Amino acid sequence: MDELLEKVIVTGADGLPAGSSAVNAAGGGILGPKQADRFIDYMWDSTTLAGQVNTIRMRETEQEFETIGVGTRLMRLATEAVDDGVNVGVAFTKISITTKKLRLDYELSSESLEDNLEGEALEDHIARLMANQAGVDLEDVSINGDTTLTADPLLKAFDGWNKRAKNGGHVLDLAGDTIDRGVFHKALKQMPRKYMVRRPDLRFFVGSNHIQDWLFSVQTVTNEFVQVEAAAAAGLNSTTVPDGPAGFNAGAPFGVPLVEVPLFLTYDTDPTATTENGGDLWLTFPKNLMWGVKREIQVFREFKPKKDTIEYTMYTRVGTQIENKDAFVVVTNIAYEP
Repeated sequence: MDELLEKVIVTGADGLPAGSSAVNAAGGGILGPKQADRFIDYMWDSTTLAGQVNTIRMRETEQEFETIGVGTRLMRLATEAVDDGVNVGVAFTKISITTKKLRLDYELSSESLEDNLEGEALEDHIARLMANQAGVDLEDVSINGDTTLTADPLLKAFDGWNKRAKNGGHVLDLAGDTIDRGVFHKALKQMPRKYMVRRPDLRFFVGSNHIQDWLFSVQTVTNEFVQVEAAAAAGLNSTTVPDGPAGFNAGAPFGVPLVEVPLFLTYDTDPTATTENGGDLWLTFPKNLMWGVKREIQVFREFKPKKDTIEYTMYTRVGTQIENKDAFVVVTNIAYEP
């Protein structure tokens, strides 16, 4: 990865990665397929969902995918030595992912490169940090994107999974109630039963504050025996509630793992509230979330003599889609514990 980043920011055509094109005099260009894959993988290391969702490396700006559905109860009673001439049909549907072009710009002054403890290595360090932040920002817009938003220039780029799920999925409004086992119970009741045969593949996804509220409610029962039972009901193996980095698994309510997603958007569930005091919960299959990333990542580096700075610009294209909205439950307006 260090070698890749060095190639990304190097000046001059001699140092460009193999397979590069669209080169300007100041260096940079389109990374070759292998370098682009590695760069995408590096960005995804900083995200929570990339390793779980269906990430698609796209060659085109827009791409269609066929999905197959067979419905339910296809078998029927057979009569001996009789061909009833009935064949069941297979439903083919198409969904498409349209990617949007996003950019990341930053600059370093010559003084910052000269007057620091890392010396020239600072440039590689900053490049790694920017790749990390690019991954975080891409996950943010893929979750919370909404083209109707006007205040945030990133989130209005395209519609993310949360908005897509609310427009076609099963939506349950909790009307300001706080999170407890009843929330998971109601969410599972909303999921059509034909998907429940794949219960081990389902996941609850929820924001950090709701994860904290849920684990706090399990920890604060007064009687030690009751606490053991409460932990078992929460899918925890002991009275010690697990801890871990962002995205850790916080037990399995009713047998379905609960995963923290720190970038879930928060909002006001109470119009009279002065701070954001609630958010959403998802129940779906991780692979139901489709994340399209166009393979060609463009990175440019240019020295600006009049400013005595080095400017960097990265371009990529990403888009989101949900394969089957019928297999998606969104619980909205879940308030935080006071």
